Amino acid sequence: MIAFIGFLLGAVFGWFKAAKRGGNTPDKLQYAFGFGVAFGLVAFFIGMFAVKFGVA
Repeated sequence: MIAFIGFLLGAVFGWFKAAKRGGNTPDKLQYAFGFGVAFGLVAFFIGMFAVKFGVA
């Protein structure tokens, strides 16, 4: 669930970053997907470490 939330936050962040740079819709989708995957992976590994070390 944390990875999915990270993906969504990354997608929103990527969409707005591409919009700020003046990108068209395919650019926004590409940024959204790229940032979504990156944020999702980071959130996944943070969640794994949290479970492994008993933080969560």
